[in-house]
Amino acid sequence: MLRFELKNKGSAPVEIGALGIPVVFNNIITGRNLEQAHERCSFADPYIGLDAGYLQVTRLTGLGPALVVVPDGQTPFEAYQLLNEPSRPNQTFEGAFAWMVHTRAFAENEWKDAQPWNPPSAATLQPGASRTYALKFLLSDSIRNIESTLAANKRPVAIGIPGYVLPMGLDARLFINTQRKIASTNVEPTGAVTLRETKTTPHGWKNFEVLGRKWGRARVIFNYDDGSRQSINYYVIKPAAMAVADLGSFLLNKQWFDDPNDPFHRSPSVMSYDREANKIVSQDSRVWIAGLGDEGGSGSWLAAAMKEFGQLLWGGIQYKDGPNKYGVRKSLFYYSPTDVPGYQYDSALNWTTWTSWKKVDAESIGRGYNYPHVVAAYWSMYRVARNHPGLIKNHEWNWYLDQAYETTKFMFSRNANGRRRVGYVELGLMEGDIVLEVLRDLKREGWTDKANEVEALMKVRAERWAKEAFPFGSEMAWDSTGQEEVYAWCKYFGFDQKAEVSLNSIIGYMPTIPHWGYNGNARRYWDFLYGGKLRRIERQLHHYGSGLNAIPVLSHYREHPDDTYLLRVGYGGTMGALTNIDLEGFASAAFHSFPSTLKWDAYSGDYGPNFYGHALNVATYVINHPELLATGSKSNR
Repeated sequence: MLRFELKNKGSAPVEIGALGIPVVFNNIITGRNLEQAHERCSFADPYIGLDAGYLQVTRLTGLGPALVVVPDGQTPFEAYQLLNEPSRPNQTFEGAFAWMVHTRAFAENEWKDAQPWNPPSAATLQPGASRTYALKFLLSDSIRNIESTLAANKRPVAIGIPGYVLPMGLDARLFINTQRKIASTNVEPTGAVTLRETKTTPHGWKNFEVLGRKWGRARVIFNYDDGSRQSINYYVIKPAAMAVADLGSFLLNKQWFDDPNDPFHRSPSVMSYDREANKIVSQDSRVWIAGLGDEGGSGSWLAAAMKEFGQLLWGGIQYKDGPNKYGVRKSLFYYSPTDVPGYQYDSALNWTTWTSWKKVDAESIGRGYNYPHVVAAYWSMYRVARNHPGLIKNHEWNWYLDQAYETTKFMFSRNANGRRRVGYVELGLMEGDIVLEVLRDLKREGWTDKANEVEALMKVRAERWAKEAFPFGSEMAWDSTGQEEVYAWCKYFGFDQKAEVSLNSIIGYMPTIPHWGYNGNARRYWDFLYGGKLRRIERQLHHYGSGLNAIPVLSHYREHPDDTYLLRVGYGGTMGALTNIDLEGFASAAFHSFPSTLKWDAYSGDYGPNFYGHALNVATYVINHPELLATGSKSNR
């Protein structure tokens, strides 16, 4: 127990307008390799659920016990705030946070433009009065048993089936395990969500039918008879098919760039978009965002390709001929006034940093992470052309599949000196399992020689990964994207133990929590710097890690259907990718988690890999849960 007693020793009442308890855990990866980080560091995920809230602290390995921090007495988990420190965190340190008990002073000042997760509170101490605030530390023997640990300690437990993203029309359920009596229920905004209590489960879980009625964020608060409260944050979206249709329409209309005179040859294409300005991002000092390159600039056209929405062309992200024909450039846009005379670069932007690549830098083909985006686009068009004859008119289906094959082959090729042309390919690449889809289709089409060649290239990588402790590195000190591909190829070649290492790592940073933003949200906290409009280190909610990491989670679940924990995590990640889509179809890179902001970033940025994960995962799962569905609930999808 960590307990504080505040006493008013003065002669006048004192209002506590804001109060936070620092909850500091070691997520400092600075100067540590992956083995050291997995041995010494931990990640904390908050359930910002008032008196029923908690903080779960897990090892990076995803194994062993998990620490669960819960409130004791009147210490609600009202918000989660980055601590004010002399130096800002960087990509090797997410920062340290405070469990905010009272937030009204912040809500009236620094956070006044944000919509808070919970109603802000304050407390008043009369002269001579005192008040105690406390946190209690519990130990769960595993991450999967955090909820049972909470229940064993008489903490309220909430489980949403299928989750906390509510497509309108979906018959969802909410199960509450508590010994307390529910005195009343509040829904905010009014009518956003409807709840109807039905028959309890055989072991006493309270059972509610839940329907999303109004698009956007919604909060349900259960008021218990002892005065405590529990909040559950939902996100109501349009029916999933309608949301995806809106996305396709927005991408191929509002984000369609058509300027034959563009000196960077970006036309025609689907380009990045600024929702605040409501226009295409044609210039940004981070040149890849306006250059159809890297994740921050590829996100929109990748999403369009995975939407399988008609023909997709881009001006020249790949070279048209020569030895680099299948090489993928880092960006079409660059900063080089002498190479594009007459083009007016925006003088309000800072073109002096490393992000404003010169032409030679933009034309580099050495970043392996760019290649799966292109392979995925070709593969998607192959599937459309193959399954819908006559729909695609530019090329026959075999041309697209061959392009996917050739781009894959080039990605792992070597030059005359035996050196790799493309870097980072020894690591797990985001969307890397698209190559597994290509391989399966090469075999299905009877292209045996090409299939064998791809398989041989992939086996070399998998054999290397099987020998490494934690083979999912990246450009960053730590990352949550390589696990997806490492899992896929290790499973394919029979390295099951290493695939499990990857899966367990995902379980360590991808929680199931009664909150739409954190449920199934794979940890990422630096990419607003590279793909967002609001640039800062900040925990990103439903950035592309959500959709990508859901792929191996659900893949493993299909092999182990009794592990419903994986299904819940995978659903959270898969459906989280749809919360980014607004009412008109614009898809944001991610949601800002700092309580001073709590809104979607204005840039489309690197959303594409997130939707890629959603597109590959879409399915219906029908399960027979021994407890939660024993009431005859139909909500088993």
